[in-house]
Amino acid sequence: MKSKIGIIIGREFNERVHKKSFIITTLLTPVLMLGMMFAPVLISLYSKGEQKQIAVVDESKIIAPALQSSDEVVFETTPLPIEIARKEYSGYFAVLHIGSDIMENNNDVQIYTNGSTSIALEQNIATQIEMVLQNEKLKKHNIENLPEILADIKSDVNMQSYKNSAGEEEEAESSSSVVATVLAYILSFMLYMFLLIYGVMVMQSVIEEKNNRVLEVMVSSVRPFDMMMGKILGVACVAVLQIVIWIVLIGGTAYFVLPMILPDEIMQALTMMREGGAQAAMQGGAEIGMLQAVMMLSNAGYIATILASLLVFVVGGFLLYAAMYAAVGSSVDSPQDAQQLQTPITIPIIVSLFVMLSVINDPTSELAFWFSMIPLTSPIVMMARIPYEIPTWEIAVSAVILYASFLIVVWGAAKIYRVGILMHGKKPNIKELWRWMKY
Repeated sequence: MKSKIGIIIGREFNERVHKKSFIITTLLTPVLMLGMMFAPVLISLYSKGEQKQIAVVDESKIIAPALQSSDEVVFETTPLPIEIARKEYSGYFAVLHIGSDIMENNNDVQIYTNGSTSIALEQNIATQIEMVLQNEKLKKHNIENLPEILADIKSDVNMQSYKNSAGEEEEAESSSSVVATVLAYILSFMLYMFLLIYGVMVMQSVIEEKNNRVLEVMVSSVRPFDMMMGKILGVACVAVLQIVIWIVLIGGTAYFVLPMILPDEIMQALTMMREGGAQAAMQGGAEIGMLQAVMMLSNAGYIATILASLLVFVVGGFLLYAAMYAAVGSSVDSPQDAQQLQTPITIPIIVSLFVMLSVINDPTSELAFWFSMIPLTSPIVMMARIPYEIPTWEIAVSAVILYASFLIVVWGAAKIYRVGILMHGKKPNIKELWRWMKY
């Protein structure tokens, strides 16, 4: 025969899983998450806009011959005055005017666009002009073989990032700060969403059942503590099921779809990198940063650690906050009355997001460490640190503190719950809630 808590868990679980909203969010969220993960890569690979023609009126006769056209921008020099060129080339994307005193007055540059421009395009043109001006000024110093010297000293650095495994026989694993940062953002906001949405769901469920007098009937045969724990664990099972489905969908989609959407040259470079290392891929002209990001995402051990940690901190964080939300729901008669009591619970979640921004800049700082140990902020802050491969003992200590704190909080929440579910018509303040805990 099922225990009373088990019956309540089953009832809460079945009630939510069969809702259309659960099915829709479960299916749509992985699509949005995959879009957030792969959109920057795909945009950089495939976003080539229409080629833009720019007419150049160069009164100095110095800049225009040195401007380099590309697949996105084509420069065309014209001898027409700027007033006439602006009319004659109205069908071009823009007309670039360079004054005769550009060497003395570096700001004597104007661009007249016939459409919407962008910061990247303007920066590209400005950078080219700056390089020409610098070269022309260097020529005044009469340095022999100046072009050869400049070509010789030009150095492009492609730094490869690896996880240090000194003293071990296996090869060092690739790492990517870009991947870690993106995952930190996604995981932190996922925790933020779960703690708020599912916590408020528990609170609203308690308020609804209290107003319907269902709890008064149930309390005659079930202890208040069992009712609260059954409700919290039932909703927790829904959250875990949703995360597991997301993991399966996202992992399967990434495994099968990623090779199909990446260009052939990227897949060939990945094969070269796996077989011959980064140097072999660089010789093939590949972008090392992108390759290391893809290899890091395909590292099964790295992804398994993140997913396991996600389950641990989602469940622990939800249990902690759901107990407090259940206590608030039991002490009021409507969601409007819960606003004041709900604020102290919401503040630590919001603070965690602000700390997360600092954690991304320095995941090993003292601020990051201590906020990942405080139970009210550890779920979000720790999930922002885990993608950076912090020591395992820190994750373990944080998880132990989180679950131990849940036991303490649920003890106090149960005392408020057993008094609050039978109270009607009065909105208690923090002082009264404290008095209920001491009954």
